[in-house]
Amino acid sequence: MSIEEDLVRSSPGKELGGDTLLTIGVFDGVHLGHKHLLSELKERAKEHNLLSGVVTFNPHPQKVLSPRSGLLFLTDIEQKVELLSAENIDAVFILPFDAEMAQISAGRFAGLMQQYLRMKGLVVGHNFALGRNREGSIDALRVLGEDMGFTVDVVPPLAINGEVVSSTLVRKALASGNMKRVQNLIGRPFSLHGQVVPGASRGARLLGFPTANLGIDPEQAIPTEGVYATRAYIDDIAYNSMTYVGASLTFGESRSMVEVCILDYSGDLYGKELKVDFIERLRGGEKFDTVEKLRQQIAADIEKGRALLGTAGRE
Repeated sequence: MSIEEDLVRSSPGKELGGDTLLTIGVFDGVHLGHKHLLSELKERAKEHNLLSGVVTFNPHPQKVLSPRSGLLFLTDIEQKVELLSAENIDAVFILPFDAEMAQISAGRFAGLMQQYLRMKGLVVGHNFALGRNREGSIDALRVLGEDMGFTVDVVPPLAINGEVVSSTLVRKALASGNMKRVQNLIGRPFSLHGQVVPGASRGARLLGFPTANLGIDPEQAIPTEGVYATRAYIDDIAYNSMTYVGASLTFGESRSMVEVCILDYSGDLYGKELKVDFIERLRGGEKFDTVEKLRQQIAADIEKGRALLGTAGRE
């Protein structure tokens, strides 16, 4: 499929109804730095009587440009669009990123934005670049804009405690299990989404604590191994929960998993979609000598988690 066909397919089902002011990027994680940029986009669009629009890509360009990099995404495309739309952006456009897209020139891409998305201007971050080999630097885009008739505005980065907020910084905090820092960077608890799939069935049978095994995309970034106080959402109802990320060391398994123990809930969850918000890491993974010692530790974890989350099963 051509880029032009992708643009037509990614456009809203109805006419845009006006010219646009666009920002372009991956927006992985939709963190506070992204929200800072989107806030400026909306404000400037309103000033110039334009529609605000976000152009993003799927998959992450790094997957095409450096397929061996092992980059893990913070938000899948559905969650990303949901989070971007929650910022009251007028339109979100998703473009497939492939080898053809990687070779497009900055000038051609800008021309397509004008032709199909009625772009009158760009609002971008300080380190933005567009097109093949990042040829479309901010200075180059400003020259193009003078020739082609669009503006380029640059938004300074958002810094928290002296550090510029970025997806890389979020990944580092996630990899360390520092969920409070992750929340401070993204402005919400970090979430995992997935379908409940069959597991080893040890939770209820051997340990007395039933768990839901969450099916996670292998390219999804997850918190480091350990036990976390979490909140699980079942049919949009929040339940306090405990979640273990990692391998079942006590049972000699090496395969990593995400197991959710939902407190004060009984019911069949197989096949249901589950969202889990990670609030705080309680401890790391540990191998226990006996099943009884593991059972005692889980009971202690739950007691600590309840104190942290509050005693109510629902919110």
